[in-house]
Amino acid sequence: MTQGSPEALRALADQHLPSDVADRWVGLLRPAVRLEAATGPDPVVGRLGGSPKLPAHVEWPSWEGHGPLSFVASLDCAALPVGAVDVALPAAGTLSFFYFDGQLDDGDALVLAEDRESWAGARVLYTPADEAGVEVGVERATPNGLEAYPEVPLTARPSMTAAEPWHPRIREAFVPGAPLGNRYDHPVCSQDFLDALWGFDDEVGHQIGGHAHSIQNPVEIEIAEAVLDGKAPWGDPILDREIVEWTLLAQFDSDDAADMMWGDAGALYWLIRPQDLAEHRFDRAMFTWQCS
Repeated sequence: MTQGSPEALRALADQHLPSDVADRWVGLLRPAVRLEAATGPDPVVGRLGGSPKLPAHVEWPSWEGHGPLSFVASLDCAALPVGAVDVALPAAGTLSFFYFDGQLDDGDALVLAEDRESWAGARVLYTPADEAGVEVGVERATPNGLEAYPEVPLTARPSMTAAEPWHPRIREAFVPGAPLGNRYDHPVCSQDFLDALWGFDDEVGHQIGGHAHSIQNPVEIEIAEAVLDGKAPWGDPILDREIVEWTLLAQFDSDDAADMMWGDAGALYWLIRPQDLAEHRFDRAMFTWQCS
């Protein structure tokens, strides 16, 4: 929901929350890497758009019956600041993100978390580095029928992130059992604190790790509902347990420079279970998108 320096978020909490609540809220912040357009001497850690590098034996991702996916972004894991996130990203190699963006069918087929048959419309590919740490992929041409997005080099800005007060982890920390995805009676849900959070930062942005900046309800809820086939209603302990199994891998905002517009100024999100991340099982990552 909100990102900034630890000092700024600490000051925000101290100004609007009782001291004991502020301490607990700050303890729930999570580190993340914000990805911004690189300029001048900025070190480049990834890019939006352009052409991906993939091993020669790896096929360009495709959604059967619909066609190839568009290349959204790539991340050079070795270039990230050490210790900048609290998830087990690979120490080296490249993560490449693909999404069926509607270019081939004028937006007729949608990739939706709740539609299992559409899950093939969003993919994360991991290209390991060789023993010398050199990327092993070769640049691929964009498939016929697709137009590559303009390339935008990205640099990393370490940051801290705060989740919305109705995020399941925040809810359970302060008011266990409060209604899922709704406001509740507690200082972290007061209008004063919410106004301060929204005034502090309202940009989704591009991000690796940390708390997702959801545009609607927390994206973890959407993913958990999808994995459970919608069979566990809100308030069911089974859904609550599934929600906390998922963590943000990456989010990519709409971006004018890259000519990316996800719905109505929306964002793309990939989430993954920590165990799958540690085992580099990026084929198990889940996708959703939200817009206003």
